[in-house]
Amino acid sequence: MTDPRLTPLAASLPSTVPFVGPEAQERARGAPFIARLGANESNFGSSPRALEAMAAADIWNYGDPENFDLRAALAAHLKVDTANIMVGEGIDGLLGYIVRLFVGPGDHVVTSDGAYPTFNYHVAGYGGTLHKVPYVDDHEDPGALFAKARETGAKLVYLANPDNPMGTWHSGATLSRALDDLPAGNLLVLDEAYIECAPSGTTPDIPADDPRVIRLRTFSKVYGMAGARVGYAIGAPAVIDAFNKVRNHFGMNRAAQAGALAALADQPYLRTVLDQIDAARARIAQIARANGLTPLPSATNFMAIDCGGDGVFARAVLDGLIARGIFVRMPFAAPQNRCIRISCGTSADLDAFAKALPGAITDARGG
Repeated sequence: MTDPRLTPLAASLPSTVPFVGPEAQERARGAPFIARLGANESNFGSSPRALEAMAAADIWNYGDPENFDLRAALAAHLKVDTANIMVGEGIDGLLGYIVRLFVGPGDHVVTSDGAYPTFNYHVAGYGGTLHKVPYVDDHEDPGALFAKARETGAKLVYLANPDNPMGTWHSGATLSRALDDLPAGNLLVLDEAYIECAPSGTTPDIPADDPRVIRLRTFSKVYGMAGARVGYAIGAPAVIDAFNKVRNHFGMNRAAQAGALAALADQPYLRTVLDQIDAARARIAQIARANGLTPLPSATNFMAIDCGGDGVFARAVLDGLIARGIFVRMPFAAPQNRCIRISCGTSADLDAFAKALPGAITDARGG
């Protein structure tokens, strides 16, 4: 065989991934990063109980394909039924399953221009047609998203609250009211990866059985388990059960299941991490202002910083930080690409960022 016999759809897609990882960038630059502040991981680490549980896991055994203990614990934590919970390989994996279940060639899907790109990647992979609406004042716009869904006959709408990459958020009451305008038959994919970081009242009061919404959460952010790849969906039983038609039933490894179960039980450690995130956001804002930049309010474990120019200038600042060993990222769509995005980090991480930022700005301004 001289050429792989790909499907026409697969053959038409670019060979790419939504993100270039810090490891690839380190290989390209020939040196490790001093501070890893670009992927919104928790630089504060995992719960010691989670680490102990993962180390003790009988990794020679497959993980429970039903994720029974973790689903039961999550259901008890959220005060819902286990039939409302599905566990998967991070939110990215769950997004892939959702798109596979609902989107075929030519089906319409709506998102925001510049929102989390992995969702778009999955939509393209299954032949869906993606429609985008702009942000408004650095916020995703539920009204515009739902209007575009009605206009296009879309099957899915993607919305993150709090938002990535801007860190902005809507109140739960705002989203609950907006749902009145969601077209019949449409499913809102509500990404709540950062919900633990958000102010009280950010979570909408939506019953878990509401068939209009599927909510996605993760252990990758404040729980500090990004490398374990554990996410979960909250939704109506019929939607949750549909995952069993397509999911990788042995996709969750045994150590990850044990770690997530222990992390969920260690809520005091979670509160400690949230305090560290609050302190890091305040420090990032102080560093930004000291250098003439504008931090945006954030309900996440990162902050977007307005560099005061356009996307070209922000990219130059980012490149200057990368050259100085600080791994950061930035939004990729205008006008949000006037910003860079800084993950919360330890005091040492932020000291390194503070040291590197003035030179990066000077370089971006032409020396």
